[in-house]
Amino acid sequence: MVEGAPMYFVTLCNRRSDSTAAVQVANPTREPGKPMTDAEHDPTVGQRGRRSRAVPAASVSLAAGLAGRNNSFGIIRLVLACLVIVSHAFPIGGWGEDPLLAHSRGQENIGGVAVLGFFAISGYLIAKSGMNADGLQFIWRRFLRIFPAFWLVLLVAALLVGPVAWVASGHTLGTYFSVGAGGPLQYVTRNADLMMRQWGVYDIFASTTPYGRSGAGAVFNGSLWSLSYEWGAYLIVWVLVLSRVLERAKVLILVITGFYFVVELGTLFAPTQLVQVFPYFSDGLRVSLPLLFLYGACFAVYAKRIPLDGRLAALAAVVAFFTLWKGGLSVFGYPAAAYLVLWIAAALPEMFQRIGAKNDYSYGIYLYGFLVQQVTAALGWYSWGYVPWVAVCLIISAALAWLSWHGVEKRALALKDWGPGRGFQFWRDWGVAAVRRRPRDATE
Repeated sequence: MVEGAPMYFVTLCNRRSDSTAAVQVANPTREPGKPMTDAEHDPTVGQRGRRSRAVPAASVSLAAGLAGRNNSFGIIRLVLACLVIVSHAFPIGGWGEDPLLAHSRGQENIGGVAVLGFFAISGYLIAKSGMNADGLQFIWRRFLRIFPAFWLVLLVAALLVGPVAWVASGHTLGTYFSVGAGGPLQYVTRNADLMMRQWGVYDIFASTTPYGRSGAGAVFNGSLWSLSYEWGAYLIVWVLVLSRVLERAKVLILVITGFYFVVELGTLFAPTQLVQVFPYFSDGLRVSLPLLFLYGACFAVYAKRIPLDGRLAALAAVVAFFTLWKGGLSVFGYPAAAYLVLWIAAALPEMFQRIGAKNDYSYGIYLYGFLVQQVTAALGWYSWGYVPWVAVCLIISAALAWLSWHGVEKRALALKDWGPGRGFQFWRDWGVAAVRRRPRDATE
């Protein structure tokens, strides 16, 4: 576990590590040779349907129900991002733990459930993306989706929020930018690869917020912990794309998912022995989050064979909620929850498909929510009461997400077909052509 990690992250990790001894849709019916659409190139952007439909019948496959622009992933991601803020408000505002944690036997809180939803959706979308791109295109587009906006939020915290809070606490601006341990430069550079090694700058917010005074210390943004796990899940799919498993040996993704399922059982029933054999899995989140992601990926790979049935969705809902309440969520509830969220994305009517269709603000809300809550808590706004404060935080986070999307994220994704985005074949052909031209140029 990362030293100095925020209490919210420590709590979530402890729920997993105790048992381990210690934030892309592609059209599967696209004709061969037909150019890919923007939606297929970058499925992280929400999709908008062009036709209304009722809840899918049993004869409709998952692939048909979620094909092209006919889904509601956009609004679902927005709701999940907002639920993370709702959950974080309890500890950040000084109201203790998210109450769902106690009602789920310590398995998950509201924010944790939202993160699970993100990973299930991401597994489906990323696997679909991998089925329509080569390895170079895939990793380039994933990089563009995750890193630019992440780097921006680090800079905003270190170069805007930090200096203002530092001066407001009675220090001089010069001392803030002095080179030293725990400073703003280290905050950016140590966290730039998504691995959160430094949660704040100096002692900012350690004594000025309820969250800091509770023992969490100096934390700017406690939501960013999940991004390294998501990137790790992307790398699993990247390896499958490079090895062409998604084309030639789809069954292997079931094998990999089965392996993670067995490891998850190990974390629950034989944690000591598991860590001795696989030390990497001493962090239980390296098991549970990729497992849920892989369930989504399996649904993507076999989407044409999986029925989109309301009766199955009802059964999945019963299993997911029962295991969340009584236990066994990671064993029985994960696949049920993954199917349920995909069914909802297909079943919601067209009016919901329009929300988040062209502009995906969910990532920005997730990135800025915690930071906004810390800043406003330091200003004392939590004293307004839970509901008014959370409402204001949601509005401010949405405004920052709008700026992040239109200022950075959308512009970065515009480069998806530039450079590495052209793919291995383009650069191989270019290299061969360049080599063939050299002798001719030399003789001339």
